[in-house]
Amino acid sequence: MSEYVPGLAGVPAAESAICSIDGHKGILKYRGFSAEVLAERSGFEETAYLLFFGQLPTKVELARFDGDLRRHRRLKYRILDLLKCLPEGGHPMDALAAAIAALGMFYPKLQPTDPKDQYEAFVRLVAKLPTVIAAFSRMRKGDRDIAPREDLPHAANFLYMLSEREPDALVQRMLDVCLVLHAEHSMNASTFAARVTGSTLADPYSVVSTAVGTLAGPLHGGANEDVLTMLRKIGGVAEVEAFVERKVQAKDKISGFGHREYKVKDPRAKILQGLVTPLFDRFGTTPLYDIAKALETAVERRLGQKGVYPNVDFYSGIVYDRMGITSDLFTPIFAMARVAGWLAHWREQLQHNRIFRPSQIYVGPDSSEWIPLEQR
Repeated sequence: MSEYVPGLAGVPAAESAICSIDGHKGILKYRGFSAEVLAERSGFEETAYLLFFGQLPTKVELARFDGDLRRHRRLKYRILDLLKCLPEGGHPMDALAAAIAALGMFYPKLQPTDPKDQYEAFVRLVAKLPTVIAAFSRMRKGDRDIAPREDLPHAANFLYMLSEREPDALVQRMLDVCLVLHAEHSMNASTFAARVTGSTLADPYSVVSTAVGTLAGPLHGGANEDVLTMLRKIGGVAEVEAFVERKVQAKDKISGFGHREYKVKDPRAKILQGLVTPLFDRFGTTPLYDIAKALETAVERRLGQKGVYPNVDFYSGIVYDRMGITSDLFTPIFAMARVAGWLAHWREQLQHNRIFRPSQIYVGPDSSEWIPLEQR
């Protein structure tokens, strides 16, 4: 293939049985199960198992997997010491990438293609990422980290480690749904990065650290944080129309709108918007949601014909904010969920592995004349 395609847009980089997207109909499926069905009937632990192993677990399999996750939540004390040494003003995504890279040094070198080693790495990474995020979140404020509890489910334990309070059942369920919806999304930038790193037979900790670094970029994982900042800057519903007009005239991107895959409203955004009502009924509404609804209407009127609709980031930030989660933890929570998808792709990549080695189109000089240093 000699044609240059910027960003490899539309160029297949792998065959995969993990996730399918129909961007024109707004359909997202994991292993053939729609996101709507999984969000309603499944939980994150079951969804993670489905992604990694390719099928829903039996009761016995899910109990074993859940039990393994609970037993592997704790961190080595030296990882905690590492987190203590990081700057208080550093972004949690940078702390997460550093801690994951260091984690691999504490476990025996594994065989990337061995199913037992793959499972052990999967369990450790899925189990420990929430602990890393919660520990750094507290340490940077001068607070002690909270040890994980084995008697709580995955989402509830994370919320407990943030505040040392058992979460409300509704809040726990809301976060669990968010984790399900963020767990996988086909060949996005971070997943591609994970597969490239995995194709070199690097260890899974390096694979996930690479993916976290990619997700940290503002064009990929930071949009939900940007949405909240944008809504606050707009100020009120009355200012929405003028804001949209300025953005359209300047041809600026509006945070939380548009997606490379979807030409209609992101199905995950629909599900997340549905979570807002029960959350607000319980804990009270927020002016940000009124601004968000007005903004969605205004953008659809101006840009809907171009396929610009809310994506998953548009409502997730509002949900997290109402849960009392600080905005710079939004993307780490994204990573906490997406680690399941990254490692499913890592495992799939290794089944018929071939190291990624794309070509390039050279556009530099054909022949350069060497000039001695004293004559330059």
